[in-house]
Amino acid sequence: MRNPDPAKTERAESAREAKPAEPQGAPPQVSARSAAEAREALRAAARAEHAAQHQGPNAGAAPEPAGGEAPEVRPQETTLSETRFARLRKKKDMPEGLWLKCESCGQMIYRKELEEKGRVCPACEFHFTLPGRERIAMVLDPDSWQERFADVRTVDRLKFHDQVPYLDKVRKAELRTGQSEALLCGTGAIEGRPVVLAVLDFSFLGGSMGEVVGEKIALAAELAAARKLPLVIFTSSGGARMHEGVLSLMQMAKTCSALAELADKGGYSICVMCHPTTGGVTASFASVCDLTLAEPGALIGFAGPRVIATTLKQELPAGFQRAEFLLAKGQIDVIVRRADMRGTLARLLDYGRGPRVKHDVRRGRAAKE
Repeated sequence: MRNPDPAKTERAESAREAKPAEPQGAPPQVSARSAAEAREALRAAARAEHAAQHQGPNAGAAPEPAGGEAPEVRPQETTLSETRFARLRKKKDMPEGLWLKCESCGQMIYRKELEEKGRVCPACEFHFTLPGRERIAMVLDPDSWQERFADVRTVDRLKFHDQVPYLDKVRKAELRTGQSEALLCGTGAIEGRPVVLAVLDFSFLGGSMGEVVGEKIALAAELAAARKLPLVIFTSSGGARMHEGVLSLMQMAKTCSALAELADKGGYSICVMCHPTTGGVTASFASVCDLTLAEPGALIGFAGPRVIATTLKQELPAGFQRAEFLLAKGQIDVIVRRADMRGTLARLLDYGRGPRVKHDVRRGRAAKE
């Protein structure tokens, strides 16, 4: 074994003596390596504690004493991860479509509650788009509906083919909705007053107007004129049907002519614009009836607001193309809540019948007496 060099030992001792002593209250200096080791030790302790929690309270417990006394058993605690998994399982088992989000106020609505309220938001009273069959059941008297012209079917004259052939889209819509076209037409009664009723259903290809829709509107006007009944139309449409090209645009002139002929024969027509009513439907028969009604908050217009803003290069006013905005500008006559629609239509139908109403009412009272 080598003996240490006396000179080196003497220099080391003199260096230690020359080093100034640290003040008594100062914290000890910790090297970077020591700090890293301390952090790693803390992490290891945290991991061990987390593992012990997941293994349950029995992990690491003392062995059963020799005296035969059973150790105290604590109820197993539910960890945060187990709670999250349970919630996910509940969401997965819950059927879809139970809740809907209001597109006006963003409120989440239970579907059954919405249907009980006539598809009107309970928070902001926004009127959702109503399917055609539900609209008929809500407006007409029970068991008074008799559908007409259901045998008029779509013909693909242009052989239109997009990603899916046009007639295939029509057939799928027929299977989904259970009706042959977007317009339901027939006769019925509103609080005892006979009417001819036409309802555009948005769920059938967006309630778009093609040859069949235009033909049914014309047939409905002819039926009202022949039977001397008022014509009531409910619209909910995205406009002319692009699959039929210029043939769908021709229906604008056709429907307007049919309603003008009904008016010339002394007929009476009412149109109720529902959300949404846009495009060629707004620009044709929906705007030329004797009276024009609308539901609250309904989107009514020709072109979309973004197209108009881009064309005009200016910001559109608040509430543009909504029923309230159009009422203020004189485009529509009155806004009617869905719950009040039957009673309002009944009064307007009496108004359209003119002086005959008093005579009929008196005769009805005399018959009852």
